Amino acid sequence: MIVAASIATPDVDWAALAPTLALLAASALCLLGAVLFPSDSRRLFSAVVAFAGFVAAGILAAGVYADTPDGASLIADSMTRDRLAALAQILLAGIGALVVLGSHGDRRREHVGEYYALLTAAGAGMVFFVSAGNLMTLFLGLEWFSIALYVLCALDTHREQSLEAGLKYLVIGAFGSAILLFGSALVYGATGELGFDAIRDAPGADDPLFVTGLAMILAGLAFKVSAAPFHMWTPDVYEGAPTPVTAFMAAATKAAAFVVTWRVLVTAFPEQAEIWTVAAAALACASLVIGNLAALVQDDVKRMLAYSSVSQAGFLMIAVAANNESGGSALLYFLIPYTAATVGAFAVVSARERELGRPVDVASLAGLGWEQPLHGVAMWVFMLSFAGFPLTGGFLGKFTVFTAAYESGWWWLIVVGVVFTAVSIAYYLGIVRSMYMRAGSAPEATPVAVGGSPPVDRALDLTLLAAIAVVVGSFFAVQPLFDLASDAISQLPL
Repeated sequence: MIVAASIATPDVDWAALAPTLALLAASALCLLGAVLFPSDSRRLFSAVVAFAGFVAAGILAAGVYADTPDGASLIADSMTRDRLAALAQILLAGIGALVVLGSHGDRRREHVGEYYALLTAAGAGMVFFVSAGNLMTLFLGLEWFSIALYVLCALDTHREQSLEAGLKYLVIGAFGSAILLFGSALVYGATGELGFDAIRDAPGADDPLFVTGLAMILAGLAFKVSAAPFHMWTPDVYEGAPTPVTAFMAAATKAAAFVVTWRVLVTAFPEQAEIWTVAAAALACASLVIGNLAALVQDDVKRMLAYSSVSQAGFLMIAVAANNESGGSALLYFLIPYTAATVGAFAVVSARERELGRPVDVASLAGLGWEQPLHGVAMWVFMLSFAGFPLTGGFLGKFTVFTAAYESGWWWLIVVGVVFTAVSIAYYLGIVRSMYMRAGSAPEATPVAVGGSPPVDRALDLTLLAAIAVVVGSFFAVQPLFDLASDAISQLPL
């Protein structure tokens, strides 16, 4: 008893951990509901609990943002309590809540309790991931949400494409995680430190192992953000996974991974900025070129949106390459309209899939703007935001990214970004043209489509309205949002 009393335990900041704990509690309740509730009420119970978990996590994260004037390390320097993590957690909670709303109308899924449990568990892992303070917790958070996503991708066991997507994501994701883990081991071997701040101050930065470790860490994170040439898993996984899962991966995973990429690079490796900024610029160019050119020839809408995601990663990588406060603020601001448009676009695709009973290609969207006015307007707004048209947050997102690049002297990156923005207009407006300028045909006689017009999904409509509000509202509320992002970025050493 005397020995036990003498053991020193680290102080735990339960407020900083509260968003993660809220989502873990929601995940546990969803699992209990899958066992205790009958099938006819299980769907509603699980959806309500998952939605409440994400909302609670967002509210708790907002409290942490308001009550964190300066960044602080906690739990033996393994995690960081700062406004960057809190703002990212608010964004992730919002994404999760929208995905839950958009998923509620999908009646084809059998394992509904497990679906919402895994969704909230993945959200908890991402919320934990963005507050990582050392390489160990970074890898733990990465594997936490990745394992949940592997299962979610293969959750529709009656579909061969879903099982294939889960297997591909598992194999390639494990490869990317292994690269990041090996890079972390090299950095630890060169410096003897795991904490980001300690790595920055440790000797051994000139060791070739240290630079190699940095390169491997950046490559491992590039897998998660779907930056070319580490994007090879993205089209097949996005196409095969259940569409709500694809929406969550495309929005939440990219947001969490980019926030952590920024934190790791500017906190742990500021002295090597001349190396990783060039690498980030190269990744940006590769993503813009490959993503946009590949998207031009896609017929399947989900594959087109997958390559669009690769292209958008290129614009976000430009902000990372800028390596200044403007770049960090632009990164966080850009993620707001991008994630809302991504969740909304996949929600429209999901609704069309349920209506037709088959995958959605560009021709399948013919006449959608007249058949389903809300869905058509929503998809139109999201495509314009992706393309960077005015009156959408995507326009100001790209503008702020280009401004940050100009301040750092990356003028040629701006040229590449503008050129491939023009290229992207072809396939983004191709979606709009199909919805409004091509005559629609009656849905095929499938179990989903039989019976006339599809049932109204109020929850999905609410998702679309919320996504439209964020995409358009972020254009008019740019200054308050940019100020929030600037306050979050200012707590990191730049």
